[in-house]
Amino acid sequence: MRVRSINRSLIWVLAGIVAGSAAAHAQSPARLRATIDAVNGNSMALTTRAGDKVTVVVAPDIVVTELSPVKLQDIKPGSFIGSAALPQPDGTERALEVHVFPESMRGTGEGHRPFDLQPQSTMTNGTVGAVTGSTDRTLKVTYQGGETTIVVPPNTPVVTYEPGSRTMLVPGAHIILFGTRAGDGEVTAKRITVGKDGMVPPM
Repeated sequence: MRVRSINRSLIWVLAGIVAGSAAAHAQSPARLRATIDAVNGNSMALTTRAGDKVTVVVAPDIVVTELSPVKLQDIKPGSFIGSAALPQPDGTERALEVHVFPESMRGTGEGHRPFDLQPQSTMTNGTVGAVTGSTDRTLKVTYQGGETTIVVPPNTPVVTYEPGSRTMLVPGAHIILFGTRAGDGEVTAKRITVGKDGMVPPM
């Protein structure tokens, strides 16, 4: 009986170790909007937009893209875009920003879903149909399974993606980091978007 009790105790101890190890290695998606404070080898010290100080690991195969401004008039029927926006009472979406995907990124994140830029904000990625209006541009955007109308007020930030490099990860750069968060809280950056010439990414 005593041996059986000891064996049962060992099983519970081992189960606890395995569970703890699994929790430590469990990963969840991470997205940080931040400014780079310092770069030290494969780690970066950041200040998030909320003012929190965070140190992250930079993956060896990190993908870096650059955001640069473009004109609203550059958006044409057939353009594949994304837009963080706020729902309006009339059923339209008022754009907080618009990002135009290069052809190589067509289809990225297609759809309509909640977004965390502001309370109640949404993200729509899709193909532009009709473009109307002169002051406030109105974009009919279709995506798999739906369609929405996005109104783009004057002075709304409009940007596009360009190839970037790790050399852009310097103190003072404004970034959006996409990666994973381990069970112990450590964040590993897998992909980073950097604002060109000090621009703060608007999304």
